[in-house]
Amino acid sequence: MNRRFCQVAARVAALFCLVVLLALSAAAQSANLFPASPESGQQEVWTRVAIPPDHPVSQVPQWHIDSAKKQIVCDGNGGHEWLRFNREFTNFTFHVKWRFTPVTTPNPKYNSGVFFRNNLDGSIWHQAQTSLAGGYIFGLTPVDGKPTRFNLQKQMTENRVKPAGQWNTYDIRCVGDTCTLAVNGKIVNTTKVGQAKGYVGLEAEGYQITFKDLRLRELK
Repeated sequence: MNRRFCQVAARVAALFCLVVLLALSAAAQSANLFPASPESGQQEVWTRVAIPPDHPVSQVPQWHIDSAKKQIVCDGNGGHEWLRFNREFTNFTFHVKWRFTPVTTPNPKYNSGVFFRNNLDGSIWHQAQTSLAGGYIFGLTPVDGKPTRFNLQKQMTENRVKPAGQWNTYDIRCVGDTCTLAVNGKIVNTTKVGQAKGYVGLEAEGYQITFKDLRLRELK
């Protein structure tokens, strides 16, 4: 009797877990961030935005798609700008892999970033910095209605960024006003931001960088 009861209980528990997993799956949606080339003219996909936003965008087409490898390559030769995915997100997880192309110049200051919760023109922005000095969050966020700069480099738990030429993994999670950055599997920063929803994007800032495995999952 006890054995049969345990078997029935185990089946009920398994069924409950399945229902929970199906509910969680239905509660989250994945956004396709890699449908076409930025130069394709599909404005619902990506848009180049100058930094600062009142500057013109360079005529140099510095962003390229490697469709075979599912990679976005930025040559870093077309000025300071960001590539904005043209849809706003509220709560989400954003997974990105990136690596710099090594250069031979002395003491290169590799620089780029992954944006999240930006406004349309990037005048409000939050960035996961990509540099050999570390991965950390900084930006310009509303505080009591006033855009306020912040920088969490000194608060990052450790520098987990790998050398140029090696792949790094960033996982950004935003729920409510709290955002976290995990670098290569471990959280390095947690912060509050004043932007309830916004755009994600990739930065061009003078060095060739490749991005891949872009996966954004919306959270309810």
